[in-house]
Amino acid sequence: MKEINMKMIPYILSLLLCLSACGGSDNNDDGGKQIGSNTLVKPKFDKTTPLRNPMNGWVMYAARTAEPSYWDTEYYVADLGKKVKAIDYASACYLRTSWTSLNPQDGVYTWRDKNTQIGRLVQGALDRGLPIAFRIVVDGRDQGMNTPQFVFDAGAKAYLENPSYPTRITPMPQDPIFQQYYTKLIEALAEDFNDPKKCAFVDAYGLGKWGEAHNVIYEDPAVATPASTEKLKEQVFEWVTDLYTRCFTQVPLVINYHRVVGHPTSWESKANENSDKLLNSAINKGYSLRHDAFGMTDYYQSWEKSFAKGWNYKRPIVMEGGWITGGTHRYWIDPSKKYRENHPEDVRQGEFDASAEAHVNMMDFRAGYETETWFTLSFNLVQRFISEGGYRLYPDQVYLPEAIKTGAQITINHRWRNAGWGYFPNNIPQWNYRYKVAFALLDGNNNIKKVFVDTDSEPSAWLKENPTSYDFKTTVDVSAGTYKWAVAIVDTKDNNKPAIQLALSDDKTADGWVKLLDVVVK
Repeated sequence: MKEINMKMIPYILSLLLCLSACGGSDNNDDGGKQIGSNTLVKPKFDKTTPLRNPMNGWVMYAARTAEPSYWDTEYYVADLGKKVKAIDYASACYLRTSWTSLNPQDGVYTWRDKNTQIGRLVQGALDRGLPIAFRIVVDGRDQGMNTPQFVFDAGAKAYLENPSYPTRITPMPQDPIFQQYYTKLIEALAEDFNDPKKCAFVDAYGLGKWGEAHNVIYEDPAVATPASTEKLKEQVFEWVTDLYTRCFTQVPLVINYHRVVGHPTSWESKANENSDKLLNSAINKGYSLRHDAFGMTDYYQSWEKSFAKGWNYKRPIVMEGGWITGGTHRYWIDPSKKYRENHPEDVRQGEFDASAEAHVNMMDFRAGYETETWFTLSFNLVQRFISEGGYRLYPDQVYLPEAIKTGAQITINHRWRNAGWGYFPNNIPQWNYRYKVAFALLDGNNNIKKVFVDTDSEPSAWLKENPTSYDFKTTVDVSAGTYKWAVAIVDTKDNNKPAIQLALSDDKTADGWVKLLDVVVK
């Protein structure tokens, strides 16, 4: 054996000390950190399962004429080698319908009657676990009597664009009689749907062509002036957004963000000077964002992209694709030059890419051919949005005690990740930070014996590539026995019940607690 060079001994000792300080643990990315006598638990991340969470995931659209069989529609997915149902991938059901269909006579509301088409549709969604979302359209220029006749009979002022179509009547939204009856409608709707368990969101403007917040008519164009238009536009905008925020205090509200919001035109190359002001007014009241022209690069341009970016992680965004590829639109003329004729999958890719750039929380399964192409031609993008889009929350490591003295104070260290490009909008005023991380002690029959809520945890702060850790101190005051630790994100306004599906494949209780570790309380 060779002799050790005596001059090397200090360097060897230094190296050994470094290895002792820096290594010695196989806890992977926690850097060997030991937290008291707690045990490290690493829950199993689930990347692919669709999660039905609020303001997140795919939105299934339902026409107001939909029959119960609609919910069972299947599409063959070559990647899976089988047929699947769109509803199994959806988190909400969107109903874009007319005021007339909801309220054909004064005081009559069709959603309250399960024998009506609307009543069956709404109940069908709720029975299948899908909260409903609404947009109410009043403009009649393209679709006919979207505002009920009794409103006009009462004297509401209206505009008829084309005398050849006498039923295509459009109300003047600043008219006090229109506002009186519209207010009555929204108040009635809120009586039944100001409930996040029943209603996913409300598309809360609804004026203009197709309810998309553009081409709104206030006066006969022959007499309108720029000054009167801007004045009426702002008055109506403030009235309608005040109405919805007053009525829907528990449910997210959304509004289309585009350069001519509320204006009598559908498109201008330059944004209207008041668009930013009006949209920010609505958002400051509690509105979130929506846009109906994703993938339409002539309409969704730098102004819209910049506006969305300014609100990323402050308000969630709901998208809708702009092009109808089932024969109505010539999508291959899109200025991007990326869409080939007879290749709707190109449009699906364009919508997906624009959604990723905007960090949207929700994407659309519009009825018919649009939904079919997502499943038959672009199912890889359906799966990618489930895995990568919106928010997908999970704890990747939790330090828990395995033995506790009853009445003792403990510290639980827990770290959370968001695998999605969006965010969990716990900060919107309608939710007001109601969702928090909680730990529970379960007995052998999965009964909850104690719940511990970490009020410092804030899921809206969890962003992709930004893990967030908490040191939660609490006192365990349960009787002696053997329990199991479990974790959930709970609704603090609903008796601390689990409310958000976590992206974990670990064993769960029927009510949503994810089991973690056995613990003995002495």
